[in-house]
Amino acid sequence: MAELATKPKKIRVLVCDDQTLFREGLIDVLGGERDIEVIGQASNGGEAISMARKLQPDVVLMDIRLPEMDGISATRVIRKDIPKANVVILSSYEDEAHVLEAIQAGANGYLSKMLPAKELVNAIRTFTQEGVLIPQPIMGKLMDGIRKISAAQLEASLINLTKTELLILSMVGRGASNDEIAKKLTSSVKTVKNHLNRTFQKLNVRNRTEAVLKGIDLGLITPETEDRNPK
Repeated sequence: MAELATKPKKIRVLVCDDQTLFREGLIDVLGGERDIEVIGQASNGGEAISMARKLQPDVVLMDIRLPEMDGISATRVIRKDIPKANVVILSSYEDEAHVLEAIQAGANGYLSKMLPAKELVNAIRTFTQEGVLIPQPIMGKLMDGIRKISAAQLEASLINLTKTELLILSMVGRGASNDEIAKKLTSSVKTVKNHLNRTFQKLNVRNRTEAVLKGIDLGLITPETEDRNPK
């Protein structure tokens, strides 16, 4: 008895754009493809996150400028909470700043809204197979953006110390002891030590001296850093 042919899996897409005409037009285009299924639509970043959590799409087509929560912020949350939901930014902005910010937020691809419908559909198929989608012109702008950021600045942007951790690190750099820092922050010595330990982990260093040196090298702190409580 001949085996039944396996039905090909469709690419499940969630569309997020606040412009109703564009969003519905895009849904119509994708809905006409046999191998693509639009499983939901959203008009702002918060809706996109909620629907992505519920529907578990393969691809989220995400606009950048959205009400309530922008597309970059929504992308960051979706990529963290639903790793299998790949996000492709679909935007009219193609400058290096927007492209770089989107990729840093975790976007798997970046496409122009000016693409002809057929090219967009083919791009989604290519992305599903290859896992990344940044056309050559946009890739050039992405590389330009990266070149403008030094290795130290890029590393610093990924470390993400809290305001309290930065303040404590700057005070350590001026020679303050844990007791002095605790008094300044009206906190306990144990709390200061906990902040320092987390800072050491984020900076990948072993002690106070290495932390201060790396903090200065990355531009996180300077001798002129103001000594004030974080707000």
